[in-house]
Amino acid sequence: MRPFSFERVTSPNAAVAAFSPDDARGPAVASHSQYLAGGTTLLDLMKLDVMRPDNVIDINALDRSVAGQISIDDRALRLGGLARMAEAADHPRIKQDYPVIAQSLQQAASGQLRNMASLAGNVLQRTRCQYFRDVSYAQCNKRTPGSGCAALDGFNRIHAVLGTSEQCIASYPGDFAQALIALDAAVEMQGPHGPRTIPFMQLHRQPTDRPEAETTLAPGELIVGFRVPAAPWTRRSLYLKVRDRASYEFALTSAAVALDLSDGKIRTVRIALGGVATVPWRAREAESMLSGKALDDAVLRQAADAAFANARPSEHNGFKVELGKRTLVRALKQAAAMEL
Repeated sequence: MRPFSFERVTSPNAAVAAFSPDDARGPAVASHSQYLAGGTTLLDLMKLDVMRPDNVIDINALDRSVAGQISIDDRALRLGGLARMAEAADHPRIKQDYPVIAQSLQQAASGQLRNMASLAGNVLQRTRCQYFRDVSYAQCNKRTPGSGCAALDGFNRIHAVLGTSEQCIASYPGDFAQALIALDAAVEMQGPHGPRTIPFMQLHRQPTDRPEAETTLAPGELIVGFRVPAAPWTRRSLYLKVRDRASYEFALTSAAVALDLSDGKIRTVRIALGGVATVPWRAREAESMLSGKALDDAVLRQAADAAFANARPSEHNGFKVELGKRTLVRALKQAAAMEL
C-alpha cells in the first residue's frame, strides 16, 4: 500500500471541500482523493495497488441521524448513504414493503461485510474482473486508459454479455443496484456546486470511449441518500441470484423483479438484470413484452428472449445468455406466486 494522507470530516460540505483540487481535471473514479465509509472495496483495491489515492477522506463521522437514516412513509422509502447494508437488509418495513431491496442486500455479502459496508459505497463498488484487480496485467482500460482490455482474448467466464464495448467487457458486480433500478429509485448527491438528485439508472456509465469513468458523479460529489417511491408493485418484488456456490459469492446471473397483477394479468412490471451487464441493467424490452399479458410459459420465454436479444457473449461466457433467461423466468414466476 502506498503512502496517503488521511482526513476525517463531520459534514458533507467539509467532505466535498477536502477533495483535491487536481480532481477537477478528471473523473471521480480516477481521482487523487477517495471517500472512505465501510472501506470494503477501497481498502482491498489499495492493498492490491489498483487504486492509489493521495488523500483518503473518512466520512464516517457525518451525522448518522441524517447520513445513516432509514425512513419509510406512505410515499417513499429513503435510505441514507451511510446506512449499513445490514441495517437495511434487516429492517422489518423494508422486508415487508420492499422485499427486493432486503433480499438483494442480504445476498450481496457475508454478515461481517454487511455490518461494515455502506449503501452508497455498495453501489459504487468496482468490477471483480481479474485483469482489473491484478496489476501484473498491463492491459486494462479501467485501470490504465488506452492500454487495452486483456479480458477480450483472455478467460472471460464472469464477464458481461450486455452493454459491452471493444474497450471493456467487465461485468458490474453489485446486487443492491439492480433492486434500485427495478423500483425507479433516485440518488441524492452533494457536490461542489450544491445538491442534486438524478434517477438512479443515470448513475452508472457503460464502457464506451471512457471505460475508466464508471459513473456520472462529478469530482468530489458524495452520495448522501436514495429515494425509492412507494408503488403498487413494491411489495410483490424479489431478487433471485444464481451463483457458483450458495454462500457469499458474486452473481453469474441475477434478476430483480417487481409486479403489479390484476386478474392474473400484468398491469406493471419492473425488471433489472445483474451479473450479465457492464452496468446495472434495466430490461425494458422484456417489460414491454409482458405488459398486459398473462404469465404463461410462452410469454415469459418471449420476454426473456427480448431481454437478451442484444447480448454479445465472449468465448467463455456464452452460457450466461441461456442462464440469464432462465433466471428471469424463474424470478417472475416466484414473484407472481408471492402471498401478500
